[in-house]
Amino acid sequence: MRPRTWVLALAAVFAVLQLANVTGRDTPDTKNYLSYALSLRGESKRAAAAATIDYACAGRASIARRNQNVDVLRFHRPDPRPGVAARCRAREWRLVERRLRAGQTGGHTVPAMPRRFMRIFEARPGYPLFLLPFVTLLGVTWGVWAAGVAVTVAGGVLAFLVLRTLSVPVPLALTGQALFFVLPCGTTAMRPMTEGLTLTLTLAAVWGCALLLQGRREGAGLALIGGALLALFAVKHSQALFLGLCLAGAGALIAVRRHRRGRPPGREVLLIAGAGLGAVCWTLLLARLLRLPSGAESVQDLLTAHFSRPDRERPWAEFWQLQGNFWVEWLRRQLWEPLFVAALGAGAWGALRRPAFGGFLIAAAFTGFLTQAGHPDITIWGDRLIVPAWLLPVLGVPLLLEPAVRGRVSLPAQGHADRADSVR
Repeated sequence: MRPRTWVLALAAVFAVLQLANVTGRDTPDTKNYLSYALSLRGESKRAAAAATIDYACAGRASIARRNQNVDVLRFHRPDPRPGVAARCRAREWRLVERRLRAGQTGGHTVPAMPRRFMRIFEARPGYPLFLLPFVTLLGVTWGVWAAGVAVTVAGGVLAFLVLRTLSVPVPLALTGQALFFVLPCGTTAMRPMTEGLTLTLTLAAVWGCALLLQGRREGAGLALIGGALLALFAVKHSQALFLGLCLAGAGALIAVRRHRRGRPPGREVLLIAGAGLGAVCWTLLLARLLRLPSGAESVQDLLTAHFSRPDRERPWAEFWQLQGNFWVEWLRRQLWEPLFVAALGAGAWGALRRPAFGGFLIAAAFTGFLTQAGHPDITIWGDRLIVPAWLLPVLGVPLLLEPAVRGRVSLPAQGHADRADSVR
């Protein structure tokens, strides 16, 4: 079969497997993004609240039913879904009604939390805008599910395209696509949150880096990097800042390394670094002009349990103390179950076989650690904040396996050596 057929087949298999969990993937933050999307569609506050609460409570009821079915003491009891859904709706409506009566009616999100907390989500229109056509055409339940499938499939396809741009054999490029689906990045991307779009846009920027480093379509490569960074600003402006900062830093390190070896830094490296630095500057400027929530506000949100307690008088001192505690505990857990650490090591080993590209890939993956460091909360489900780091094994492991496969698979002969040199 042709490569595109294999790509589509893998995507189709992944989509079919996701039918096992159409509901029950949401998190508390999902309500904010979904109500934002419904508001953009023109729904009133109460209509958006009703649809959002029904979706969230249906998910909780579904999980309750699945848990009971495998509970050795309660599996024979009556279906708990009606009771769970009713209690959930009553609880959620009490919260919303109280804030609506208090006059918290502004913005696009349903007021389930304090106004300061909701401002954080009001500053993230990217995911609600992405979600909007899906929930409009397919309804809330299937629309949210289809949006997750679409963004995750796009991420897998981008992983394939990055590897093929680097002239990696088709079977290994397909391996990268499959790794994106089966590793935690695929699971996280399927959840109705910003992380799926963040991963996909980060991969788009990495693809742009690969195009530039291969000497192909300079304009397309720059457009991909710039477009991805601009879109990231709308999805989650801190991610645009982190990715721009990491790309600029990686470009500077690569240029210095080449200079020490008596080589020019390379136009493509400078272009990528310049794009990253430009993103840092305009992200900071736009965030200030639009008065988006600052880092200090984020720290207060963290330390006051989403502004449910008084602001901390010395937030940064407490934040840095918590930061140290977090990473000690995080490392202890990783050494207990070292799959993540081993995957990162293998991915870095493979990535550095192409030093220039590998440097930018490691930089993009490092945004996961920066995001986690910005919110050192060990209770966050599934390590979803650090998930961009999984892009390193997604692309690095196929690069690590390339020498073993290269001799067994026919590779494009014309220009392969030149293109390989350009990313070294």
